Amino acid sequence: MSDLMQTVQRISGVNPRKCMKCGKCTASCPAYDEMEYHPHQFVDMVASGRVDELLRSKGIYDCLSCFACVERCPRSVEPAALIEAVRVAVLREQGCNHLKPQQIPQRLDEDLPQQAITAAFRKYSK
Repeated sequence: MSDLMQTVQRISGVNPRKCMKCGKCTASCPAYDEMEYHPHQFVDMVASGRVDELLRSKGIYDCLSCFACVERCPRSVEPAALIEAVRVAVLREQGCNHLKPQQIPQRLDEDLPQQAITAAFRKYSK
């Protein structure tokens, strides 16, 4: 398994090999017409190790993150989580991976939920 594929799976917490290619995710996607790769194709590309193609695709930003695909999936594959993980991998590859633990107190807003802080730290740190 490629490092990139492992990274995407680790970030997302999703096993794309659980997909049975039923297409329910794609059928429920409101951005279907706009997407270069549809949700079921996206999952298949991650499962087959073609993540590098997705990293170069502008289509990963066409996903609305509405999670309609997640709701419809009978196997809990979560295509939207995989798409978000690829977006994070792109950020990291572009050198935007810059949040350090020491910087968190400087940016801390007392009204900000701790979950948001943890999510940002996970997104921007390896």
